[in-house]
Amino acid sequence: MRDEAEVAGFAARVQREMGAPTIVINNAGIARFAPVTEMSAEQWDEVIATNLRGMFLVTRAFLPAMLAHGRGAIVNIASLAGRNGFAGGAAYCASKHGVLGFSKSLMMEVRKRDIRVIAVCPGSVNTAFFDANTPFQPDREKILRAEDVTRVVLEVLELDERATVSELDIRPTNP
Repeated sequence: MRDEAEVAGFAARVQREMGAPTIVINNAGIARFAPVTEMSAEQWDEVIATNLRGMFLVTRAFLPAMLAHGRGAIVNIASLAGRNGFAGGAAYCASKHGVLGFSKSLMMEVRKRDIRVIAVCPGSVNTAFFDANTPFQPDREKILRAEDVTRVVLEVLELDERATVSELDIRPTNP
């Protein structure tokens, strides 16, 4: 995700084997949690490079084919952490705020070319994310599951192409 040449090579191979993409979903992400005074520049850079630069590189690699094709959708998985900061989450929250800003700007660039850009902000999802040392440990039986987020993304993508949802929050009902 972070290596420009690898992303470009992957995009070229996908387009050679499958043709012009109609959907790109940017869902890679990592987190490093620590107070700002204890976070290394390397940890910060790793989070920003994966969550923000990686999304940019993938989008940039596939977008020209979508524009040439005259249609498509780009789904950027952000996080509710992109709307609300929390102690120990400066790098993660900053990266997800960046995903939202990127998505808004990209949407304004490409919407008149029939490319939809959708930012999805899930709350806590029961994934390996919470296997690590996070600043909070939700009740994993009550939080979202990956299939909840998948279902919402599919519903949005199934809208008629004349309509789009630019941002969407999905959160646990009773975490």
